[in-house]
Amino acid sequence: MPRPERPLELDGTPLVEFAVDLRLLRQDAGGPSYRELGKRGGYSATTLAEAAGGRRFPTLEVTLAYVRACGGDIELWEQRWHSLAAELNATVAIEPDVAEPDDDDEAPYVGLSAYRAEDASRFFGRERLVEDLLTRVQRQKFVAVFGPSGSGKSSLIRAGLLPQLPAHILLTPGEHPLQLVPGFPADQETVIVVDQFEEVFTLCQDPDERSQFIAELLSRRAVLSVRADFYTHCCMIPELAAALQDAQFTVGPMTAEELRQAITLPAMKANCTVEGNLAATLVAHAHGRAGVLPLLSHALLETWRRRSGNRLTLTGFQAVGGIDGALAKTAEAVYGSFDARQQDRARDLFRRLAVLGESTEDTKRRISPAELDDDQDTAVVLEKCTAARLVVRDTESIEITHEALIRTWPRLREWLSSDRDGQRVHRELTHATEVWEQLDRDRSALYRGARLAIAREWATRSQALTARERAFVEASTDAEAEEHVLARRRAKRLTYLVGVLAVLLTVSAATTIYAVRARNEITSQRNSAIAQNLASEAVVEHRANPSLGLQLGLVAHNLAATRKTRDGVLSTLATVVTAHDEAVYAATFSKDGTLATAGRDRLIHLWNVDDRRKPARLGTLTGHTGAVRALSYRPDGKVLASSGDDGTVRLWSEQQQIAVLTGEGAVRAVSFSPDGRTVAVGSSTGVVRLWNVSDPRNPVETAVLRGHTDAVRGVAFSPDGRTLATGSDDHSVRLWQDGAEIATLSGNRIDVYDLTFSPDGRTLAVGSGNDKPVRLWDVSDPRKPSEHPALIGHEDVVGSVAFSTDGRTLASGSDDRTVRLWDVSDPRHVTEIATLTGAAIAVADIAFSPDGRTLVWTMFDPTMRLLNANLDAAIAEACDSAGPRLTEDEWRRHVPDVPYTPPC
Repeated sequence: MPRPERPLELDGTPLVEFAVDLRLLRQDAGGPSYRELGKRGGYSATTLAEAAGGRRFPTLEVTLAYVRACGGDIELWEQRWHSLAAELNATVAIEPDVAEPDDDDEAPYVGLSAYRAEDASRFFGRERLVEDLLTRVQRQKFVAVFGPSGSGKSSLIRAGLLPQLPAHILLTPGEHPLQLVPGFPADQETVIVVDQFEEVFTLCQDPDERSQFIAELLSRRAVLSVRADFYTHCCMIPELAAALQDAQFTVGPMTAEELRQAITLPAMKANCTVEGNLAATLVAHAHGRAGVLPLLSHALLETWRRRSGNRLTLTGFQAVGGIDGALAKTAEAVYGSFDARQQDRARDLFRRLAVLGESTEDTKRRISPAELDDDQDTAVVLEKCTAARLVVRDTESIEITHEALIRTWPRLREWLSSDRDGQRVHRELTHATEVWEQLDRDRSALYRGARLAIAREWATRSQALTARERAFVEASTDAEAEEHVLARRRAKRLTYLVGVLAVLLTVSAATTIYAVRARNEITSQRNSAIAQNLASEAVVEHRANPSLGLQLGLVAHNLAATRKTRDGVLSTLATVVTAHDEAVYAATFSKDGTLATAGRDRLIHLWNVDDRRKPARLGTLTGHTGAVRALSYRPDGKVLASSGDDGTVRLWSEQQQIAVLTGEGAVRAVSFSPDGRTVAVGSSTGVVRLWNVSDPRNPVETAVLRGHTDAVRGVAFSPDGRTLATGSDDHSVRLWQDGAEIATLSGNRIDVYDLTFSPDGRTLAVGSGNDKPVRLWDVSDPRKPSEHPALIGHEDVVGSVAFSTDGRTLASGSDDRTVRLWDVSDPRHVTEIATLTGAAIAVADIAFSPDGRTLVWTMFDPTMRLLNANLDAAIAEACDSAGPRLTEDEWRRHVPDVPYTPPC
């Protein structure tokens, strides 16, 4: 007979109340033994018993395993766990042995900031790399240190190398690097150390100044720190490319042991300890990720602020949002503390602190405090952002603490991705204002003509101008008006020459023809410039006014038929439908064209989308007790399988539930075999189960596939049904036949989110992330797969991939909020067809209708979007859904200086 459970001491504390309710949940489930709960939840009986013991706060994973094993509400308990974690952290924060956030000078971690020379005593894990770099610097006159953003280059140089050098000068280039040269000493043994060398390309706008600065560096002993994506820029300068032949030093990801040292040793030096399970979790999450170090350091700093006594705990780490969520959580908290005016100031500030990339990632930009208005709201924003270490500032400069903020804060990425052309106009305007003031407001430095028209048009729809920039635009406008008056006077004086000019008309005919051609060329260039800006504006306008946005997109395409304007039109043609009350995670079509969607609200909706502009809901399926993550129709369309966070796969026929398949953990992936007799199910435990559903009302489990070491997010059968592909958070894709693994496809830098076979079965598309977000594999012989060139273009992870029914087109949806379409007729030579933008949040799922006419994609919000998959036909039919015709007033507001020619 099992030993009775130890009674709880009902002292009214939140932790005990939490344990009481866990025990009541077990009682409501029929009182199963903890051994039985362990079998259901995937944890030991002891671990689950301790979760309800009231003495120690359980981890989120253990809590959800306990709740899932008892059939409880996963979402409700997850919210309750986070609330309790915040309450316990608040309680810990007032204990006398715990430091307040304002004692960060004593913290063992530096957060987003780079380690400095004075931080050398707490800089661990890079000892071998420091030794190798010092050897190279002592042996060679010139060394360039390359590594991705966030790989720790600056810390390696500042805290590792500089304390070892007898004499050095540390500098960052800025906008005018040549001004730093007079400060170089005559002593040729002094090492010139240039951190963030990429600024000579992103901030310095004068090619001659850039070349002279580089020539000066090459004549001395120098060490450069360069972001890896600027390697090509360096190779474009012949002298620098020659010097780099044997002078490159690469900084890659830290090994697991180096990460462990970097995590635990600084804490030990501060008389703190790191829980073993926290250290293991951090190493597992950070290992193999080159740009993760600032995120890791920030998460550690936030965890240290929430430490329990002198211990850094896994609970504290989870409460701050983990490695990837901690920084975004901090930034959102600071932003949420501002009022509406201050939030506008924050948006404008961070846009100024970034340089938009051209074939590179966006980078940070250092600005002078004089660039900002001197008002109370700006001062509050700067103060709070500095206190939270989102920005660093001194009397001469302000900059983002680390570019990791650009990569991981979704709100900032959205700010930077919207109206990028407008932001470039603003950046040029800011620079022109600075030049104008440096020249004592000389009239010759003011804008005129097209540059003034573009800047003035942008200024009318933006509130981001400072007082100095407004003064520049107003002065330019006044100067141009004065010049127009003078020009008209000159024209009157020249009237009497008309007679003479008439005599010369014949002689000037050839000149006239040339002038007409020049005018046409100028008009074409003007139209192209207007069209590029208008295409971006149309996508943004479409969110609030679909009819206006669509017609502006058509105007842009008519002015200049470029790839960008075509993408802009297509992006405004998608019909946006509110499909659910919460995020829509999955979408799939049946054989007859019925669309099924499902999501966080636990519902499955069925749709008729014959009219893409007005989809009609056919019915709703209910039964899941957690979010629905995946859907799959049997090939004949008569049975639908759905799976989700409640750990079940449910089978439906004629809008009725006919069977429930159960397993362990949340079910993230489900797929029918081509013959409809088998269902493959991928779970969060890494296990894949196969069920015989020849009789869908009486399914029978036939196999359990083990091999993955983390959650399985994607399962797909080949068209002939012989091969099953599975993709997992363990970064691998595995191929199976007859229940046995036959091949493993590796090389994914992060988790595998989705995969699908081409209709001919020869190609497998895999959605993942990092530098190769979409990978294509030749699986003609599944036992000997080979990789095709990856598809490059997405700027974030790809969560969904889908082939068209004819196999010629592949669609990919990404967290960068775009859908890209690719011509994969020849998988060895893929070309991009279109990029669909306009979404304000990541893409969740993509599907083609069986007749190939409709493309559907869902978002991590309540909407789905539908588009004619025949893109040329979609543009040709655009005016059918345009709504009210573009008025002359709207035309003049959005397309000034171009004759009124409405597209519809």
